[in-house]
Amino acid sequence: MTASTTSTENYLLRQRVIGARRFSNYWWATIISLGASGFLLSSVSSYLHVNLLPFTDATELIFVPQGLVMGLYGAAGLLLSLYLWLIILWDVGGGYNEFNRETGTVKIFRWGFPGKNRRIELDHKIEDVQAVNVTVREGLNPRRALYLRIKGKGDIPLTRVGQPMALSELETQGAELARFLRVPLEGL
Repeated sequence: MTASTTSTENYLLRQRVIGARRFSNYWWATIISLGASGFLLSSVSSYLHVNLLPFTDATELIFVPQGLVMGLYGAAGLLLSLYLWLIILWDVGGGYNEFNRETGTVKIFRWGFPGKNRRIELDHKIEDVQAVNVTVREGLNPRRALYLRIKGKGDIPLTRVGQPMALSELETQGAELARFLRVPLEGL
């Protein structure tokens, strides 16, 4: 959930939430870009009968159907990698959670996709917070997340989407937040 948690004189707690700018997205965007470029260069090499790849001879491929299919795979891969690079650039899902006891407010901020709703901001009063809820689900699709239960609003997710957090980190952050807000910690 957080790359950093700051507390200033016990009245402000700010948690940074990592969005799309995490290592796994950089890794997959790079790998897919390289692989798709290889497929596309193989396709062009088979069409032009000029080897454009340093590690293999793609001129021996027959353009129809092999080169054509490799070109389609390359184009699809480049589109997927473009999407990944754009969400990294826009930092979709990144933001912060800010809890301020001095002003009595809770602010949840996230970046979304470009458009009129790019900035996602939720503001609530601390007195409306009922509890901090910890959800742990193991299995094929594990989920470990913190939620803020707000009166009349339901549960608001506080953790990042993607890879689950370590159980000890989740418990520590949930307990710290519940203690800071002076509300019960549920779900453990």
